[in-house]
Amino acid sequence: MKQNEMLAMILAGGRGSRLHDLTNKVAKPAVSYGGKYRIIDFPLSNCANSGISTVGVLTQYESVLLGSYAAKSGLWGLDTKDSGVYVLPPREKADSDLDVYRGTADAITQNIDFIDNYDPEYLLVLSGDHIYKMNYDKMLAYHKAQNAAATIAVMPVTLEEATRFGIMITDEDNKIIDFEEKPAHPRSTLASMGIYVFDWAKLRALLIKDKDDENSSHDFGNDIIPALLNGGEKLVAFKFEGYWKDVGTIDSLWEANMDLLDENNELNLNDPTWRIYTEDAAPLPAYIGPDAEIGAAYITQGTRVEGEVKNSVIFTGAEVGKGAHIIDSVLMPGVKVAEGATVTRALIANDIKVSKDAVVGSADSKEILLVAQDV
Repeated sequence: MKQNEMLAMILAGGRGSRLHDLTNKVAKPAVSYGGKYRIIDFPLSNCANSGISTVGVLTQYESVLLGSYAAKSGLWGLDTKDSGVYVLPPREKADSDLDVYRGTADAITQNIDFIDNYDPEYLLVLSGDHIYKMNYDKMLAYHKAQNAAATIAVMPVTLEEATRFGIMITDEDNKIIDFEEKPAHPRSTLASMGIYVFDWAKLRALLIKDKDDENSSHDFGNDIIPALLNGGEKLVAFKFEGYWKDVGTIDSLWEANMDLLDENNELNLNDPTWRIYTEDAAPLPAYIGPDAEIGAAYITQGTRVEGEVKNSVIFTGAEVGKGAHIIDSVLMPGVKVAEGATVTRALIANDIKVSKDAVVGSADSKEILLVAQDV
């Protein structure tokens, strides 16, 4: 990839309300995952590994922690003379006194000047709240080979899941012939992953036109993609093969963590050829006590385990006391489970304390219990 041939913009302003108390004080992309990572580490690492040198991170909700974290360009090796990660908060007021992005497309529109400064031929637009590994350079090569105005990464989902996504209807050559946003009765199961490559000149012209359209929601799915299709532009689907997870709910975030226990998990956070970079505080090694019982667990450095951990994920700084039982659960950073306590099918939020002999969660529960207050 040529220098600044493609610039990336990560949409990281969402609240993630379905994650409930986990996002009361932090934006969804800043939520912890996989022992020591944050969700936004994945699109940023993908950019670095794909040779993209300039990345804009568009923040909005609870942006202080996310913004200060993303601005540490060196975490992803993007702190050289010709590279960088730039945090871009909203600059225009909508229907309130606050500066906000009116929609996903408006987030790009408000930053046209920033993009123009680099004069890219192509623009990569990413969601900042999904967990996956992807080579965007390969997607760009496919986009150029197809001579398309836009390329949308897609992944097959179940018919039931398709109602939650933007769905692409394609022909035998992967050309997109129709698009449905969260359809009640899907005509296809090819779900948009929220990953787009655009011809920047064509997208720029459409964004400027869309900006003053009072009937527009200024959204890629609802407005921009349909406008490109209706305008006769060529859109193609880039079929992704690999691990991808939309962690928009407590259950899906729990599932994504539990997937790490599978030896054949396609994500493979230990792959030296495609590293996922993060802020590493270099804590002490994990301490496993002499009476601890460990079975199918993912335990990060800086943890202390003296009880039983079975089929669970333990994040940096978490502690499991003597005689405690952690079963089918996720303990996020700094969680303290006192001796004798039992935690089952639960996700315990950062720095929560579970007191001695407490019982949290149930093996019979259909949904994962979120614990966001001391027990």
